[in-house]
Amino acid sequence: MNLVIDAGNTRPKLAVFEKERILVKNTSSYKDLGQDIDAILSDYSKMERIIVSSVAKLDNQLVNRLSEKLPTHTLSHESKLNYTNLYETPNTLGVDRIALMSAAAKYFQYQNVLVIDAGTCVTFDFKNNQNEYLGGAISPGLQMRYNSLNHYTANLPQLEPEKLSSFIGVSTESAIHSGVLNGLAQEIDGVINQYRQRYKHLTVILTGGDVKIFAEYLKNSIFADSNFLLKGLNTILEYNKNQ
Repeated sequence: MNLVIDAGNTRPKLAVFEKERILVKNTSSYKDLGQDIDAILSDYSKMERIIVSSVAKLDNQLVNRLSEKLPTHTLSHESKLNYTNLYETPNTLGVDRIALMSAAAKYFQYQNVLVIDAGTCVTFDFKNNQNEYLGGAISPGLQMRYNSLNHYTANLPQLEPEKLSSFIGVSTESAIHSGVLNGLAQEIDGVINQYRQRYKHLTVILTGGDVKIFAEYLKNSIFADSNFLLKGLNTILEYNKNQ
């Protein structure tokens, strides 16, 4: 039984895995993270290992405390991976992207796979049918685009995402929604089409916090899996359990 901790830009997520099955998944806060971890460890006495993935500044004291309780793997570019990493600057590659590719390599072995993570940023990551990670792209995420329109202009309001009724904005607010939601959906579809032109047999995975918002707007055929990153972390933990 494994405990997976994904410390993302916005909030940390916790998941308990029994082999490949998720038994429980919680979203925490950085203030309550230590308390929530203790509660899970108390409820699941058969926990064997922990993996920590942090793109934010996670408290080292917390990681050290976990290491005293159970074998704890902190994900980095030096972790043993189930695919070949051809990124030219592996030390700068985000641990979230490393984990997503691990899930792609496990569940779509020897297939061309594009993973799109729609979160704080939108990341595009590609592995080929030789299980080689080639790289991808990073773009501003949905909330970041809404925030920037308000922050960098004098009169545009701060908005939250809402369902589009038309791609033609008939007011300032609906024009912003169209520009952000429809614009990002078109961007994602455009990137998918670029990859499909080069790689005819392509599997596309959409994941991340905004997966439910974008799944209905995309024209391309995709697999939506909000747990893909957690699955990748669990895969890496299993792959490194004897390290």
